[in-house]
Amino acid sequence: MRLIRTIAFLLAIALPGALPGAVSAAEPQWVHAIALHGEPKYGPDFTHFDYVNPDAPKGGTVTLGATGSFDSLNGFISKGNAAGVGQIYDTLTVASSDEPFTRYGLLAEAMRMPEDRSWIEFRLNPKARWHDGQPVTADDVVWTFNTLLEKGAPFYAFYYGSVDTVSKLDDRTVRFDFKPGENRELPLIIGEMAVLPKHYWATRDFSKTTLEPPLGSGAYAIEKVAEPRSIWFRRVEDYWGRDLPVNRGMDNFDHYRVEYYRDATVAVEAFKAGAFDYRLENSSVTWATGYDIPAVKDGRLIKQIVPNHRTQGMQGFVFNTRRDYFKDSRVRQALAYGFDFEWSNRNLFYGQYTHTRSYFDNSELAATGLPGPEELKILEPYRGRIPDAVFTQEYNPPTTEGDGRIRSNLRIADGLLKDAGWVIKDKQRVNAQTGEPLAFEILLVSPLFERIVLPYKKNLARLGVEVTVRLVESSQYVERLRTFDYDMVVYNFGQSLSPGNEQREMWGSAAADKPDGRNFAGIKDPVVDDLIELLIAAPTREDLVIRCRALDRVLQWGHYVVPNWHISGDRIVYWNKFGMPKPTELRGIVFNAWWIDPEKEKALAGKGN
Repeated sequence: MRLIRTIAFLLAIALPGALPGAVSAAEPQWVHAIALHGEPKYGPDFTHFDYVNPDAPKGGTVTLGATGSFDSLNGFISKGNAAGVGQIYDTLTVASSDEPFTRYGLLAEAMRMPEDRSWIEFRLNPKARWHDGQPVTADDVVWTFNTLLEKGAPFYAFYYGSVDTVSKLDDRTVRFDFKPGENRELPLIIGEMAVLPKHYWATRDFSKTTLEPPLGSGAYAIEKVAEPRSIWFRRVEDYWGRDLPVNRGMDNFDHYRVEYYRDATVAVEAFKAGAFDYRLENSSVTWATGYDIPAVKDGRLIKQIVPNHRTQGMQGFVFNTRRDYFKDSRVRQALAYGFDFEWSNRNLFYGQYTHTRSYFDNSELAATGLPGPEELKILEPYRGRIPDAVFTQEYNPPTTEGDGRIRSNLRIADGLLKDAGWVIKDKQRVNAQTGEPLAFEILLVSPLFERIVLPYKKNLARLGVEVTVRLVESSQYVERLRTFDYDMVVYNFGQSLSPGNEQREMWGSAAADKPDGRNFAGIKDPVVDDLIELLIAAPTREDLVIRCRALDRVLQWGHYVVPNWHISGDRIVYWNKFGMPKPTELRGIVFNAWWIDPEKEKALAGKGN
């Protein structure tokens, strides 16, 4: 493990009882940033991130659109359908957008940890203030952590599960001690925690939903709420951290609001009418046909694809393996042969997508080919407990010619189903022993997916499998996800470039029966659990990549999802009123670094928008 060179980042401290200026070589030093592996890109004297315009003008108003609705402003608990208001809170540290995983001080002006990363201390910036003027203290940090674990969504228990204790050392210093075991990223993910005001919540019930604008410490505050339709935010003029290097060139809009629309179709039409300013388009058909309008042709509305090298994760039709008929991997594998991606891409998606094959696609983390020597060292101890194909075949989802003729794939599926004990009787697929039909429901929240799953349903009907497609409104959908009340759902398991502790919640056995978790497939596999812990303990970037690929292979051959598709870029559309820095090669668009260009805004208004 490479040790961060402390000389470059040294903030000298005197040990108790030591001579003034004396520093023990064994004592961890205070630094401005920590990286998961290697060293931070930006040194202690950096003035701003490379991907921002440090002189970006402040001002103007931006309106954004969201799909669905909200009934709460408390996004830290499981109850309710919370609006996104994270921008009102500061975190202990902040990530850069041009490194895989490095955290720089925000509320914490400095941090320190030993070489084995068995604990971390954060020293708060003395200037840090809540919006009511009270200082942010170590008491706030300790209270926040304990409250999130006791009353917050189950996610926090999984994400911070390796923290042993949190303690206040003084008014500005807090320490997190970790449980035994290698967990290199834990000091960094502790820094991701939004800190909440203890004094504010002392007279309120944190476990309940609320529409009262909560107190924050960040660059923005909530100005107005019109539930369930819209939220207005204002930039805090005297924001304590506005001049920090991590904030220079960021948070440039004086005001912005978020408007909620009942579905994506309504949102798109409102956007084209000028109701909001920026849209990240996730519909291929809308991208291909929905913006053939004068505003795009005359340059008032800009449409472009911005490449990135983010891992695209795994979007797919997720099997709920808690259901008896999905417990056999042969059944899951067979049903994947009914999805004709190539036909869908040609006829529904205008050829825009790539068939997803990895849980970490579009990155070096994805498992390709056969496992190499280093991967084999990890996987060999599990031989006989994982599919033999992990060692002998590269995983790829079923393919077709795209002409709708998938008889050969259905023949393979039929063989797999028969091997698993599901036979055809009276043109229906039934269990050979019980006579139970193979029938299940695909639960949807977006009507855009109906056109995609209906051809899939038709193909499965040719196998004698009965599929029902059910579209529900967002609150019902969220509740059914929380309680695992579904047979199959469409879900996108997003991934970072440095996966770690969050994998427990996605695939870990402990999360399989915990309501509100993200183990939607219900995976309970001790091998997967082991591989997750190995990934978390990776001592170097090289080890992390190898261990991630090993986990990827086991998930791939577990057939827990029918893989969907991805695109290696962001499809964005925006009204031509913005100035913006160059996108980062790694993550693409950093919208928080955009600003309103007064001349462009004036010209746009002059053209009738």
